[in-house]
Amino acid sequence: MKMSDLVAQYISRMLDESDGNAEIQRNELANLLGCVPSQINYVITSRFTPEQGYIVESRRGGGGYIRITRVTADRRVAVMHIVNSIGEHISSSAAQTILSNMAEQNMISHNDHILISSALSDKAYKNISQVQRDTLRASIMKNMLITLILLDDRS
Repeated sequence: MKMSDLVAQYISRMLDESDGNAEIQRNELANLLGCVPSQINYVITSRFTPEQGYIVESRRGGGGYIRITRVTADRRVAVMHIVNSIGEHISSSAAQTILSNMAEQNMISHNDHILISSALSDKAYKNISQVQRDTLRASIMKNMLITLILLDDRS
């Protein structure tokens, strides 16, 4: 297992054990896990992002810390946050990462994940230029996620 996976697991465990809030001393955690402090930064900036449902605050200095909070918004608010974060274009890999995180957090069903992933794959847009592909993918992804919310409202 990679060091970044171990760091992410440790932080996730901290969040689970403390109702979704963890305060981390970067240097202390690096010493505890036997890695460099920059590894902690990398994991936090790549795996604990707002798109993945986290708020990260940091304070520098001798008593500095990094505070990570798992956002527990209702599904509708969380999905709309994701829709608003997509922007005008999105790559296939970025779309797949967002969908995987949504499925992992039970924001979308397994079947919805597979269906939307298929509709957003590069294979579906093979005859379109890359720039147009990413723009079209963003538009379709936003519309599909909004439709899921609208379908929930009808239930």
